[in-house]
Amino acid sequence: MLSPMESSGSLPPRPRPSIPARLAGAGARAGQRAAEVTGIDNAVQLAAEEAIVRAAESPAVERALVRVLEGPAVREAAAGAINSKQVEDAIIEALDSELIDNVWARLLESDETQALVERIAEAPEVRAAITQQGVGLLEDVGRQIGKVAQRLDDLVERVARRLTRRTGRRTEPARQAGAISRLLAFGIDVGLMNATFFLGSALLSFVLREVFGGSGNLPDGALVLGTGAWLIGIGTYLTAFWSLAGETPGMRFIGLRLDDEDTHGIGLRRAIRRLVGFGLTGLTLGLGFLGILFRNDRRGWPDRMARTEVIYVSAPRELAARRRSPRAAARGS
Repeated sequence: MLSPMESSGSLPPRPRPSIPARLAGAGARAGQRAAEVTGIDNAVQLAAEEAIVRAAESPAVERALVRVLEGPAVREAAAGAINSKQVEDAIIEALDSELIDNVWARLLESDETQALVERIAEAPEVRAAITQQGVGLLEDVGRQIGKVAQRLDDLVERVARRLTRRTGRRTEPARQAGAISRLLAFGIDVGLMNATFFLGSALLSFVLREVFGGSGNLPDGALVLGTGAWLIGIGTYLTAFWSLAGETPGMRFIGLRLDDEDTHGIGLRRAIRRLVGFGLTGLTLGLGFLGILFRNDRRGWPDRMARTEVIYVSAPRELAARRRSPRAAARGS
């Protein structure tokens, strides 16, 4: 029976297959049904899949893929995609989306992020780095102040000698510290001592007021006692640092030191003699310090009595180098 299109004459009639073709088709269909029944078709499919996988995993295919990916066409395509305006707009739109904001908010508010931040903040390496940066900043500030004070030392010395009409001008920079540097270092030490003393006095006054009552105003006897305690405290402070370290915190900040060849301070006996020299100079209204202005070695009564000198130390490295005395070097050799 012919279709309507064939009957209308629009398409030519389909020719009838020949007898050999019909026999081949019937044989193929019979072979397919036999393969399905015996399971040969599944085995053929598995063998084909295994062959494809082995071919994909072979070194030759891998080398071919590498050559294709490293070829100029792939690089040009990747560069064009990265530099394209469409990709840039898509990335900017994605970053500006509310989804990214929500992800960041949830990430920052998560317990894991908080624990990570706390662990980083409590790490010994982070604390050591922060402490080192703070100490380094203080050393840099003190070094700069010390350089300015050193110039002022020379200026004050020249002015003092010119006013007294003393002859003889230095031809080389002085190694010993002058009046301004020493005054700044002593001012820092007095400030530290006053802060400690005033804090202790305030605490003592509070305890006395709470325990024994009253307005908290100290009697005159207590003020005299406090003044004596302050003098004893500043004397102990100076003696301890001179004898044990050879420098006070104020001297270290400015960059000064007593006897650079001594690695462990000047000793208790010399420190006490130096303190006595300070006391005698105070009783004479500072006359003992005039040697700092007029002597070439810049030594006053305290230095001469204790056989010490105050020298400039421009940097901690220079101090470490100077601490190795010739005697120690001789022992090392």
